[in-house]
Amino acid sequence: MSDTLAALLLGILEGLTEFLPVSSTGHLLIAQHWLGARSDLFNIVIQAGAILAITLVFRERLWSLATGLRERENRLYLAKIGAAFLVTALVGLPVRLLGWELPETVSPVAIALILGGIWILFAERIAAGRPPSTRVTWTVAILVGLAQVLAGIFPGTSRSGAAIFMAMLAGTGQRSAATEFVFLVGIPTMFAASGYAVLEYFIKGSGGAAGGEAWGELGLAFVAASATGFIAVRWLMGYIKQHSYAPFAFYRIALGAALLLWLPAGG
Repeated sequence: MSDTLAALLLGILEGLTEFLPVSSTGHLLIAQHWLGARSDLFNIVIQAGAILAITLVFRERLWSLATGLRERENRLYLAKIGAAFLVTALVGLPVRLLGWELPETVSPVAIALILGGIWILFAERIAAGRPPSTRVTWTVAILVGLAQVLAGIFPGTSRSGAAIFMAMLAGTGQRSAATEFVFLVGIPTMFAASGYAVLEYFIKGSGGAAGGEAWGELGLAFVAASATGFIAVRWLMGYIKQHSYAPFAFYRIALGAALLLWLPAGG
């Protein structure tokens, strides 16, 4: 397979899996096992493509919030997005600096996939027994922020998955409301994380390797991640209005088991 086609497939995979509760890390781990590992810069850039996608999907909602600051409800909602982001930043940065993160190798990712699938089924069961609520409380905002930190420590957990089901358990029981809040929190979170990763990349001296980067392949992967991410998020927001997240849970459990069985543990 050509490097160009491999870059395209990795971009598509990142876009499809970044915001679905299935773990983009787990899928990229599998893909790069056969397609070849890519540079940290490549992974950062395709994640930026996913951020662009979700920003475009929620552009009308973001505009409505930005232009509706006179309304108390909008101000409170934005404040809760800010609170979730600040919790992630204030707790997550020290955690990252201390190196509290499991390696992105098969065993921890596979176990996180399986446990995350069980977590989804548990959250769906609990939420089904409560009246559906669209209310995002301060408690929900803080717990969403902490869930994002947890996802950073355990690769394979899925940032969106951990946060969505934390929100559902904490009181925002309606799937679409919990998902929208988590996705909106994800915009500043992922922009900040990608920006920090770029700075870290160049500060550590890896920037010299950027001269050997295949920029055409990088650009193609970025566009692919943006396009497929846009489609995936639009589809998901429609899907969850009528369906539960349970199929994603079963998929995660099956994928985690497959990783443990068929890929070498150190891969």
